[in-house]
Amino acid sequence: MIDVGRADETRQGRHRPEGQLPVLVGAVLAVLATVEWAVRPFTEHTFQLNLLLFLLALATTLPLALPRPDVAAVAVTLAVVLSLLPFHTLTGAGACAELLALYRLGRGGAQLPAAGLALPFLPLALSDPSDTATRVLAVLLAGLAPAAAWAGAALRARDEARESSAARQVVVGTLLEHTARGERARIARELHDVVAHHISMISVQAETARLTTPGLPAAGAQRLSAIGDTARAALTEMRRLLGVLREDAGTDTAPAPAERRPQPGLGELNELLDDARDAAGTGTRLILRGLPDRLDPGVELAAYRIVQEALTNARRHAPGAAVDVELHYTDDALLLRIRDNGPGPAPEPAPGGHGLLGMRERAAAVGGELHTGPAPGGGFLVESVLPTRSEAVR
Repeated sequence: MIDVGRADETRQGRHRPEGQLPVLVGAVLAVLATVEWAVRPFTEHTFQLNLLLFLLALATTLPLALPRPDVAAVAVTLAVVLSLLPFHTLTGAGACAELLALYRLGRGGAQLPAAGLALPFLPLALSDPSDTATRVLAVLLAGLAPAAAWAGAALRARDEARESSAARQVVVGTLLEHTARGERARIARELHDVVAHHISMISVQAETARLTTPGLPAAGAQRLSAIGDTARAALTEMRRLLGVLREDAGTDTAPAPAERRPQPGLGELNELLDDARDAAGTGTRLILRGLPDRLDPGVELAAYRIVQEALTNARRHAPGAAVDVELHYTDDALLLRIRDNGPGPAPEPAPGGHGLLGMRERAAAVGGELHTGPAPGGGFLVESVLPTRSEAVR
C-alpha cells in the first residue's frame, strides 16, 4: 500500500493553528487606534458622538483577534465602512487592520469572500470625506484591499503547491519501492522456476548416468558424483538467495507486467515432458481433455511453470515415480492436475523450499488458485484452476 500517512503529514501545514498572533496584532492595533483617536481634535463633537467614534475605532481593530478569519474580516470591514460612510473618519490602525483581515481571509482559502469584502472601498474612496487624512486612507484602502486579498490567496496557492509537490514525491517514492519489491519477487520466481529446474536436472542426470552406465570407470563415476554434489550445493545456495529476495519483497503476489511477455507456454509442454523422461528415466504421461486452444500468454506461462515445478518436485522427492500431467480445457478455465505415484508428502516439509509457494504465486498472478496434498490411493497431487479469458488468441 501507498504510505498515505507520510503524504498526509505534508498537508498539515495548511491546518496549523495561528496561535496567539492575531490576538497580539489586534491588541496592538487597538492601542494604536486609541492613541490616534485621543490626539485628534474632537471638541466640536458631543460626548456621546465622541464615545461612538471611539467605539468604532476599537471595532475596526479588535475583531482582528477573533480565531475565525471570515468572522474577523466581516466584522472589521463593517466597522470600517460605518466609520467612513456616515462619519467620514478612520484611524490608520483601522486601515491596517482591514488590510490584515483581508490578507488573512485570502490566506485561509476564501478568495472570493476576501475579494467581495474589498469591493466597497472603491465607491467610498470616491465620496467626499471632510477630513483629508481620512480621504487618503479611503483611497489607499480602495487600492490596497484587493491587493491584500490577492496576496493572501497567492501565498496560500504557493503553500498548497509545495505541499502537493511533497505529497507527490512521497507517493512516487512509495510506488518505486513497491515496484522494486515486485521486481525482486518476479526475479525470485524466475530463478526458482528456470535456473533451479535446470540445475535439478543436472543433478538427476548425473546420478542417473552414474548408476545406469555399465562398465563406468571409477574415475568417471567419481566425477559424475562430484557433478551431482556440486549441483545440489548450487541449489542450496540458490534457496538461500531466494529466501533473502522473498523476505525483502514481502508477500506481494500481484502480477508484474513483465510476466505478460511471450515466454514458454503449453506449446513447449511436450518438450518439457521429454526432458523429464530423459532425466528421471521414468514414465511421464500427458493427458488432454476438452478442446485445446491457445490461451492468454500469462495463463500459458503460469501453467507451464506449475507443471515444470511439479515435475522437478517429483524427481526430487519421489525419484523413479511415474507422473501423470492432465490438462482439462473448459469454456472458462484450464484445469491442471499433476500426480505422481511416489510415497506422498513428507510428514514435515523440507526447510527452505519455495516450490509450492512459487506455484501458488503463479496461479494467483493470473487470478487462479492451486492446491497440493496427498493423492487418493497414494502419491502427491497438484491441482490448479487457471481462468481463461474471452479475448484469448485463436
